Amino acid sequence: MASNLTKMVKFNNGQLYPILGLGTWQASAVIDDSQHTALINSIKSAIDVGYRHFDCAAIYNNEKLLGKAINDKILEGVVKRDELFITSKLWNDKHRFELVEEALKNTLNDLCLSYVDLYLIHWPFGTSEDPNATDSEGRLLGSGVSYLETWKAMEGCVQKGLTKSIGVSNFNIRQLKDILEIATIKPVVNQVECHPYLTQNKLKEFCESNGILLTGYAPLGSAKRSWAGPEEDAILDEPIVKQLADKYKKTNAQILIKFQIQRGVIVIPKSSNPKRQKENFDVWDFELTSQDIDLLESLNKNARYFEFNTAKHLKDHPFFDEA
Repeated sequence: MASNLTKMVKFNNGQLYPILGLGTWQASAVIDDSQHTALINSIKSAIDVGYRHFDCAAIYNNEKLLGKAINDKILEGVVKRDELFITSKLWNDKHRFELVEEALKNTLNDLCLSYVDLYLIHWPFGTSEDPNATDSEGRLLGSGVSYLETWKAMEGCVQKGLTKSIGVSNFNIRQLKDILEIATIKPVVNQVECHPYLTQNKLKEFCESNGILLTGYAPLGSAKRSWAGPEEDAILDEPIVKQLADKYKKTNAQILIKFQIQRGVIVIPKSSNPKRQKENFDVWDFELTSQDIDLLESLNKNARYFEFNTAKHLKDHPFFDEA
């Protein structure tokens, strides 16, 4: 089985996790039945390719479809539940202690699973429990709930067997330090935007020194997101990336994925196209040199595709700090 080729990393609690997974953001369950069917089929094709790590979130509004796809494959005997690694995330309007367990149970109900393998706080700031509430400038209303309160509830989810591991997403160094000071269960990962234009080296160094692994989302950039500008630099079109793709006879995407894997970063590229899924998974037969890695890292300009501008006024917005 192709999935046996996937490199595994070890979390600080001993849990093994595939370093390469499939992201599902933008695979939204909001249109019609034909698109629902297309998403289910894209997850099934990914399992057939060999993917075993799937990254989802309540806010993506597609967990029911992901759950149907993976449970169909389990029933077909293609894969067992304990061979799958499912990550989900707590949305910002559910940060209050009493809401965290309920939110995870809702995710489990949608996925038709009894546990997830990893559960993350999606962003460090809490927002109003009315998800549509904004101020006069159209900015989200803060809840005033501390992410430390949220973390204690996350630990309770581990103790109740609802998730094997817990972590965070989009946290900066200061916020991670806060968590580490009060945690009885340490975060195993910090999932952040990561690509050669935003290498996150300082954050990565801090995380690794504290036994926390970095997961990189948007490793190929995010050209298809709704707010992408026409003049925006696209990492997939970067000449250095193309130069390396030509050198190794690989796609530009394969170079960007391998870059993260060789840096020890868990990577979750998104594709619903079976051909590209297969290409993105086929990164185990070549190695970038240290000079190649340095060349890609030299592209860093701390450029973010994801800034969450409607929450920038909130005190726990993470991007005020350098890392």
